[in-house]
Amino acid sequence: MAWYDEAVFYHIYPLGMLDAPRENSYGEPVHRLPALHPWIGHLQRLGVNALYIGPLFESVGHGYETTDYKKLDSRLGDNEDLKNFVAKCHDAGIRVILDGVFNHTGRDFFAFRDIRRNRENSPYRDWYCNVNFWGNNEYNDGFSYDNWGGYNLLAKLNQRNPAVRDYICDVIRFWVSEFDIDGIRLDAADVLDFDFMKALRHVAGEVKPQFWLMGEVIHGDYTRWVNEGTLHSVTNYHLHKALYSGHNDHNYFEIAHTVKRLYGMGGNRPDGLKLYNFVDNHDVERIYTKLNNKEHFAPVHVLLYTLPGVPSIYYGSEFGIEGKKEKFSDASLRPALRYEDYANAVTDNPMTRLIAALGKVRRQTRALSYGDYRELVLTNRQYAFSRTAGEETVLVTVNNDENSTSLTLPAGSHAAYVGALSGMRAAAANGNITVTLPGCFGEIWLPLGHGEETPAINDAAPDAETDASVCVAAASDAETNASVYDTAPDAATDASACDAAPDAETDASACDAAPDAETNTSSSDSAPIRAALEEAFEKGRIAGLQEAILAIMSKNGPVTDQMRRDVTDNVYPDSLLNWVRSFR
Repeated sequence: MAWYDEAVFYHIYPLGMLDAPRENSYGEPVHRLPALHPWIGHLQRLGVNALYIGPLFESVGHGYETTDYKKLDSRLGDNEDLKNFVAKCHDAGIRVILDGVFNHTGRDFFAFRDIRRNRENSPYRDWYCNVNFWGNNEYNDGFSYDNWGGYNLLAKLNQRNPAVRDYICDVIRFWVSEFDIDGIRLDAADVLDFDFMKALRHVAGEVKPQFWLMGEVIHGDYTRWVNEGTLHSVTNYHLHKALYSGHNDHNYFEIAHTVKRLYGMGGNRPDGLKLYNFVDNHDVERIYTKLNNKEHFAPVHVLLYTLPGVPSIYYGSEFGIEGKKEKFSDASLRPALRYEDYANAVTDNPMTRLIAALGKVRRQTRALSYGDYRELVLTNRQYAFSRTAGEETVLVTVNNDENSTSLTLPAGSHAAYVGALSGMRAAAANGNITVTLPGCFGEIWLPLGHGEETPAINDAAPDAETDASVCVAAASDAETNASVYDTAPDAATDASACDAAPDAETDASACDAAPDAETNTSSSDSAPIRAALEEAFEKGRIAGLQEAILAIMSKNGPVTDQMRRDVTDNVYPDSLLNWVRSFR
């Protein structure tokens, strides 16, 4: 076990967050970095214990065209500023990893400047890939060279050159001795030389215990990079895409199948692949912009914090800010933020409050860091899975439908569960629990031990007097969303009790009996509540059976309008149930 196994990350792009000029004049340092000090307390309130920040070192513009690897960008301050900032993070229990831009340098880097000056006579001519003195470029250098992404602003280093390798390894040693950092995120790791990465891994083991190497990788088999010889982790772009499109398309199959594929890639073991999970970053659109239904902010983040991997929040997204990727600029993805404008967000902003609750649950629930993964329920609109570590099993449920739903889940060896976000209780009966999940929401069900009144994490649940709209955008009406804590669904609400079992192989008998009221509510057992539950359940059972039949039909071929009418016109539970069973 290492610190990164239990990490909850926060990601800062400092040049943007601190409103630094777009271009570096290389003048006297402007001490902007200390303005991040108040944010450290904010990270603690979010349950964050690790920070990825970068790029930080002297560069021309956006930070990824490095000019000097051993000097803090003068637009942010000086090396003392960075040293003090890392020390303050450590005092707060927060690890710090920096951006390592080792695939390429800027044109003002000393080695490249020497080539421009001395051409064939430069001792650094082999520091870059395919330097051709018979060619030219748009800068009229009188030579050409390989670059990154088609941009000659980013000259590609020759990582097979031992001198380059030794230089970068010394840079890492310097960063640890000078700033006491805890790891590096390797920019453009998917195009780094593998032998070069092996050398970096060797240095990582040398400079500091549990020094973490995480690489930026977009596509491919992640095990090529994540193994004992190269990196500890990579960016999980596969899951990033699935999380937003799986909600926009009401398609939890995409998310679940992505998780299953990645889990299998790691040998179906909880320690197989500890990928860096995120829903947005400095290169992609903000999640709040990306979601068609803003209320999906809640289930998206419940999944981010509970699926296998290491969760990360990009600065500002915990407030629900927007950010659209433009054709020629990423500026809107990297805005300036003032701490004073968000100092009370954890109490005043429902989205921030949700992120803080999730951070606390994640930090205090061992199964979410070390537990195995087992899929329990999967439909287009509902998804449930378990994470088990030792004797502890945590259940996670998410619902992307606008209506509430009921799910029946195996309780394992636990007698009862409590929702960490809502505080709702669910007692086991016949080895199962039945839970009600509001529309556009998710819940983390924590086991109650024998004789325990409350779980260790129960204080992470929002206070009963707090605005119950924690699961949705700030603009949502609080009364509409109060159902997050309403243990008795309204009779008019589609409980979709059988949505959890559309597959022909699934035993439809789960729909045979209404759930006991005690398993769904911690309120007193009153006749009106029981009547409302029974009525809601009956409506949900009909709707769920109809959806199950249509789902099975669609697997066997196109569903015609007449077939759909035949199903929806049938509102008799026994007939529908027999129809479901007839497909077996």
